[in-house]
Amino acid sequence: MNEVTVSEGTRVFLNFSLSLEDGSEVDTNFGGEPVDFEVGDGSLLPGFERLLFGMTAGDRQLFTLGPDEAFGAHQDDNVQVMPRSQFDDELELAVGLLLSFADAAGGEVPGMVLSFDDEEVTVDFNHPLAGRTILFDVLVHRVEPVELH
Repeated sequence: MNEVTVSEGTRVFLNFSLSLEDGSEVDTNFGGEPVDFEVGDGSLLPGFERLLFGMTAGDRQLFTLGPDEAFGAHQDDNVQVMPRSQFDDELELAVGLLLSFADAAGGEVPGMVLSFDDEEVTVDFNHPLAGRTILFDVLVHRVEPVELH
């Protein structure tokens, strides 16, 4: 029986970790149950998915992704200064606080408070990992063809 490799039309079961270059771990599911996703379903960024292509059950690999392959470059125009009056008076602002904002399409977009005073609040709408090089450690447990319905 041919071993199934990660490609279009497969479901992949894996453990992973994301770390920064300094070794600090951002996210991991090692030590827990593997997660699974269907290639192309949007669970993984395309840059991460492409790295897995050709891997088979039992393969483990450490990838280094630059900002362009991972979460993008930090965009200065994604940092916005907003009037303090746009925030609920009851809201206790703090640097690093992650808030959810409505976007023009009616969806939600996260923003992190960078600074604030009585007049203004500076919010960063960049992904928290934008501009960072990411170490992506992957252990593939199982690869199976997706059942076509």
